[in-house]
Amino acid sequence: MGKRDEKIAKYAEDLRTKCGITPDMDLLTKVTIGCGPAIYDADAETVAVSQDHELETVKNNFLVKKLGLTDGPQLMDAINAVIETYGHAERNKYRAVIYYMLVRHFGKEAIYA
Repeated sequence: MGKRDEKIAKYAEDLRTKCGITPDMDLLTKVTIGCGPAIYDADAETVAVSQDHELETVKNNFLVKKLGLTDGPQLMDAINAVIETYGHAERNKYRAVIYYMLVRHFGKEAIYA
């Protein structure tokens, strides 16, 4: 099993145990690949949800640029809903897991087809 496969397995486990979601492994794999080399950097692999600028980055770089969504309060509402699902007490919130849940939230799976 390669490093990327190990990361994907870890993210799938988080989705199952911490978020109560049975992941679509094909979609999770594509979202993880879309994160690029960030998944191999301990700092970039996670989202610091307590930092507003980090949430703005998720909104602008992922939701607006990648998913093509129109900016508005609904984007931050979705990010906050995903964080709530992941659990505020959870220390490590993986970027690929958050992105996966946002893709599902907005029904944008076709982008990764």
